[in-house]
Formats: sequence, structure tokens, C-alpha cells
Amino acid sequence: MRLVQITDCHLHADPGARSRAGFPLRQLERVVEAVAGERPDIVLVTGDVSQDETPASYQLAERILSRLDCPWSWLAGNHDDPELMAVVRECQSEIDLGGWRLLRLDTRVSGQPHGELGDTQLSTLGERLAADDRPTLIAMHHPPLAVGSQWLDAIGLVDREALWQTLAAHPQVQVILCGHIHQAFASRQRCGEGRVAVYGCPSTTDQFLAGSAEFAIDEASRPGYRVVDLYGDGWLTWVERVEL
Repeated sequence: MRLVQITDCHLHADPGARSRAGFPLRQLERVVEAVAGERPDIVLVTGDVSQDETPASYQLAERILSRLDCPWSWLAGNHDDPELMAVVRECQSEIDLGGWRLLRLDTRVSGQPHGELGDTQLSTLGERLAADDRPTLIAMHHPPLAVGSQWLDAIGLVDREALWQTLAAHPQVQVILCGHIHQAFASRQRCGEGRVAVYGCPSTTDQFLAGSAEFAIDEASRPGYRVVDLYGDGWLTWVERVEL
């Protein structure tokens, strides 16, 4: 099973709109073209599909992503409007990946850049995990741990310790994919008797400078995506960059 993650498209209603370092729609088109060459079984977009939270921005995204010859799904980020997204395409809470299971968590806090899961969602997550012990991949927008950039860590997942406490009783959770950080990232978090791998992904638009205390764009990095090959109870993953 091959899953490809793309993230943080930040599209506008205006197809010709600029970002700080490029053109979001044009760059998404190039990333989707490259992703198609990976022959994925499914593509997952981990939030911030839109920059201006307009119906037209989601329609543009749907038009480009539907060029893929495979199923695709998305989830909301802090820049998104989930209701407008759902008009275009439902945000699936769970996806059957055969031997694996993908669970989507909603970290969005309306009107805020940081993320939060909340007690109700964490309780439901525990129940969902108790009901199925297949190897599990969790997808969310905000990272569930510090990434080493002071400004980004200040707008991460505020109840991440509660998340790790919930996951500690469920060793089938192997991988967490997140968006929000606009950079390649890989770490492992001790959890219960084992460790969970946490991966971030380059944006399809501007890249953030890793390790920066203040907001900064990495003008030397290109847009990209993450490939995740799932097999048995294991996986391989890597990041690919796209020439513009």
C-alpha cells in the first residue's frame, strides 16, 4: 500500500495569486503531476488547503487533485473552513488501508493558529483504537511534538501530552503524519512500551526555515511531498522535492 502525503497548499480564489515565494496553484499542479508518477494507492492532504477560506479555493484544489488516478482525501488545517471543504468533498474520519488503518484527527481551533484535540475527541480516539488492533497511522494538521522552531512550537498542538497519554495504551499506533510546519521532519516519540514515528512534510507552497526562532522562509528549499509505503506491520517513508 503506497500512501502519498501532500500538505499546506494555501490556495486563493484567484488562480494567479502569489504566496511569499511563489504561485500556490501552479506549484500544487507540479506537485500533483509528480505524485501521479509515484503510482500511489491513496493521497492524503493534511490541511491548510486554502489560504483565504473561499469556496473557489476548494474548488480549485478539487479540480487539481482529481487529476490523480487514485482516491484522495483531505483534512482541515487552521486556515481552512471545514464546512466549505465538506461541500466539495467529505473529510473522512477513517480510511481502510487493508492491513493498516488510517485515523484522521481534527486539531483545528476556529480562529486560532494553534491546534487542540479536546477531551471528547481524545476519549473517542481511545474507543476507536480499542475496537481494532490493526497497525494504525494517524493523520492530523498540527504536529504532536516540538519541532525545534520556537515560533512554530508556540502554535502547535496544545494538548499533545494528553494525546500521548491516550496512545500509550494502544501500541498498534505506529505512525503520525502532520502538516502545518512546511518542512521535512522526522522524529520518534516514546509512548507506552514503544515509540511512535512522527513525520512532517514539505508544503506545496512556501517552505519554512527549520530551526528558526522567528518566522522565516527557506528560499533554498523546493515544494515536495512524502511517500509512505506500508507493508505488514512496517513501513518505509521518504520525501521527494519537485522542480518548478
